[in-house]
Amino acid sequence: MSGPLEGLKVLDIATIVAAPFAATLLADYGADVLKIEMPGQGDGVRAFPPFKDGKPLWWKSVNRNKKFATLDLRKPEGVALFKRMLPQFDVLIENFRPGTLDRWGLSKEVLWQIQPRLVILRATAFGQDGPYRDRPGFARIFEAMGGLTYITGEADGQPMHPGYPMGDAIGGLFGAVGALAALWKRAKDPDAPGEEIDLALTEAVFRLLDVLPIEFDQLGAVRSRIGNGNAYSAPAAVYRTRDDRWVTLAGSTNALFAANCRAIGRPDLIEDPRFSNNARRVEHSAELNAIFSQWCGGHTLDDVLAAFAAEEGTLAPIYAIDQIAADPQSLAREMITRVPDKDFGSVAMSNVVPRFAVDRAQLKTSAGDIGEDNREIYQRWLGLSDDELSLLQQRKVI
Repeated sequence: MSGPLEGLKVLDIATIVAAPFAATLLADYGADVLKIEMPGQGDGVRAFPPFKDGKPLWWKSVNRNKKFATLDLRKPEGVALFKRMLPQFDVLIENFRPGTLDRWGLSKEVLWQIQPRLVILRATAFGQDGPYRDRPGFARIFEAMGGLTYITGEADGQPMHPGYPMGDAIGGLFGAVGALAALWKRAKDPDAPGEEIDLALTEAVFRLLDVLPIEFDQLGAVRSRIGNGNAYSAPAAVYRTRDDRWVTLAGSTNALFAANCRAIGRPDLIEDPRFSNNARRVEHSAELNAIFSQWCGGHTLDDVLAAFAAEEGTLAPIYAIDQIAADPQSLAREMITRVPDKDFGSVAMSNVVPRFAVDRAQLKTSAGDIGEDNREIYQRWLGLSDDELSLLQQRKVI
């Protein structure tokens, strides 16, 4: 691998999306990640659509840049192999219910006895303690109980989930950041002990909704849904163009408001006392949005974009994936890149974010088949013989 995390060893024994995504982000930045799955069944994401020729496409992306081995940690032989493997790793990522690894004989004390500097990232729905600690979870639960769903949707409509499991992606981001924070201390101090990170995925979603707690505490306000409106900026909404395309507009400063007004040929709005500053514009957001909506509705998308580009306004087209793929900026930045794939030759994936100028990170491979690296892991790393490997397979330990 290449990238700023080259040399970091990560053991991913997690399943589904959130925690494995944290490991994937570390892999994106150059870490050497080994993903361990249950023999036979593997990670549940292997059964998630969409499929092509029976192959799970989401799987290929969400677990890219990893090696793949199988191991049943519920069996004593599996635990023994895991313990032999552990000293080679810096980070362990898991998302079992609290206490599961302890029951398998892999408590943090045991793990740290084997690898004293190990960073253990534990991702669960609600954390390692509290009355909900044993509840299962998935993205929609994190989004619902973390506050995101309640504030999403039309004012007079039902709460809305995003069309993608953002709760998982948000959790994965916090997991990767947490692991890197823990590793920094160990990079500074060779004698620093291991760390245990308690990532509650519901709390990760809530953390992004920064203003909600202080707004409720100081104003007693319970923020609700406002559709595509904006609570802190106006005009700000989604508008339909004459050719049935969509654009979005925002911009809270006076300078940006002026540029947007000039773009629609309404410089008179700049001096209107109702719109003299951002706070007043928010008070009169319905009037402003009606003006901008009417103007956009009378022009094609190309004309709208050209007018705002000429005045350096803050409007953008709302893209579907085909438009992202064709956009000049996306092409120039290689937002989508091609990755080698043994089933389809190569496949398109989103590129590494952010970019590193010196220690350049890059994608190497899409996610592979279950246990495809077993021979390398168990024979080259651990020194098992062919007979030992065959016996472990027969007993379904690997």
